[in-house]
Amino acid sequence: MEPCESVEREVDKVLQKFLTYGQHCEQSLEELLRYVGQLRAELASAALQGTPLSATLSLVMSQCCRKIKDTVQKLASDHKDIHSSVSRVGKAIDRNFDSEVCGVVSDAVWDSREKQQQTLQMAIVEHLYQQGMLSVAEELCQESTLNVDLDFKQPFLELNRILEALHKHDLGPALEWAISHRQRLLELNSSLEFKLHRLYFIHLLAGGPDKQLEALSYARHFQPFARLHQREIQVMMGSLVYLRLGLEKSPYCHLLDTSHWAEICETFTRDACSLLGLSVESPLSVSFASGCVALPVLMNIKAVIEQRQCTGVWSHKDELPIEIELGMKCWYHSVFACPILRQQTSDSNPPIKLICGHVISRDALNKLINGGKLKCPYCPMEQNPADGKRIIF
Repeated sequence: MEPCESVEREVDKVLQKFLTYGQHCEQSLEELLRYVGQLRAELASAALQGTPLSATLSLVMSQCCRKIKDTVQKLASDHKDIHSSVSRVGKAIDRNFDSEVCGVVSDAVWDSREKQQQTLQMAIVEHLYQQGMLSVAEELCQESTLNVDLDFKQPFLELNRILEALHKHDLGPALEWAISHRQRLLELNSSLEFKLHRLYFIHLLAGGPDKQLEALSYARHFQPFARLHQREIQVMMGSLVYLRLGLEKSPYCHLLDTSHWAEICETFTRDACSLLGLSVESPLSVSFASGCVALPVLMNIKAVIEQRQCTGVWSHKDELPIEIELGMKCWYHSVFACPILRQQTSDSNPPIKLICGHVISRDALNKLINGGKLKCPYCPMEQNPADGKRIIF
């Protein structure tokens, strides 16, 4: 992060100079316009009186022309000083970052340039759709001649339509969606529908005593959730006692907290993405964040490879030469390493569960077969190699 902070400091300096220059420029031009306006009024008054141009006015005009010229030169000089500050930003970037970041790996690990470009464009389009920038995504598709099916767009369009309504405190589209997907949400152990009904009930409570009957009538929607959310329902029904006095001054004032709207947007996004088979964060943003962590390590590897001339260390497309820790946030699936061969399993070398319960890789199993029999390396049980079963994480 230190290189980023160094560049950010230079950018802040440039922005401050632009702000100061803008204020100074506006002030100088306003003063100049006032001065010229006054001189123009004096000249117009002299012309109306039919008097010849006096030596004093002639001198004032010469001073005005000189002042205009000096002001313009001063503003131009100050503007040139900003150029040097902008160039320092570029030098800070060159000093703190390696411009040849694409060279951290061999070209052999990448697909063709056309496939790279298409994959990148698709990742950007998906990110734009997921962020709700629909018009920008459509424009990119047209300019890049990328063909995106409507079936691909539809989940993002629906998701953003409902989120936009939630940001406007409109629960209708979200409730309609949750009710239509009730069974699948229950399979995910999701409480989204209850939270939406709860928020709508609170919305009615915020309307005061005039909404009391409507709130009581709407409370019937809580019946299917009474077993799992009994305590929360009791709290909401208890708040009706203070409705005439004002909830904002009651022990139930927390129900009116605006943070509930941000929470429902987050819950809806998470559950809807899970239901639609989408990731909560776009693959592009995850890849970018992971790349920021991994890039310094990969650049160190590149320097070591070049220094020691061991170019064959990294030749596989789907495997890095060393492990890079990205944190728990980037763990999306389980990884099993064979305790015998100390290698990660793969589709061609999957993990195998022996009848004794121990797990090894298929390559290790094949190496341990002796006389058609297999003896577990962890316990003395002998078994038939064919009895081993593949494990899928």
